[in-house]
Amino acid sequence: MGGGPGKGGVRRRSPGRTRAVGVLLILVSLASAVLCYLAFSWWLPSDRDRYRDYVAAEPCPARATATDCLSTWHLTVVKSEIKNAGRTSTYKATLKDGYAWRGVVDFGDPGPLLEHLKPGDKVTATAWRRDIVVLSKDGVRQNSSEAPRDEIQMNAAMGMLAAFFAAQALAFGAVRLVRPRDHAPFTWDPYGRRMFFTGIIVCFAVGLPTVWTGIPWWTVPAVGLPAMACAAVLMYPRPGRTGARGGR
Repeated sequence: MGGGPGKGGVRRRSPGRTRAVGVLLILVSLASAVLCYLAFSWWLPSDRDRYRDYVAAEPCPARATATDCLSTWHLTVVKSEIKNAGRTSTYKATLKDGYAWRGVVDFGDPGPLLEHLKPGDKVTATAWRRDIVVLSKDGVRQNSSEAPRDEIQMNAAMGMLAAFFAAQALAFGAVRLVRPRDHAPFTWDPYGRRMFFTGIIVCFAVGLPTVWTGIPWWTVPAVGLPAMACAAVLMYPRPGRTGARGGR
């Protein structure tokens, strides 16, 4: 790792290498900050506006050429494919319209319609902005993966997670620049590791329930940021509990 052994047998990096790691962490912080900005300034508003446009869309009039309305197509199932292979799952249906069009529609899960489709079945497809968003048969409907969803709470959670990473990388990097020979407790083990995984847990623990309950997206940072601030204070190593100094 460079440098001689420190207290407790822990090898110390040279100041130059430690400062280089600090610069790298600050660059990572800047990248995470940019991702956070994009999440809240572009990704979240874009998904929110898309969902609102979809909800407000009306059936297309006869012979309409616009794509913002809901068009209806009567298609035939060529085949359906459902695969569950560990972490990778495939849910899709291949459809055709006579001999003129043939395409594949992806789904997020097998039910309630996809798992019952067989080759030759006649289905009704609803299209919006050139994408098939709903498939139905005999009154049973299923949204495709292209259907807009009101789940911007998770957009906020991902943006908040990027903010957590940016703050942690900035703090750990700055300490390495200022104190290259003694940057404890701002090391990966144990404080950095605990903060990293706690940030992930907080984001999902706040984001998922808000999606399920329909609570406004702004409650995600309103709850998550104070929770993470409290966790940072509570997990901060106290004097006498800090292990070997000059860690990674």
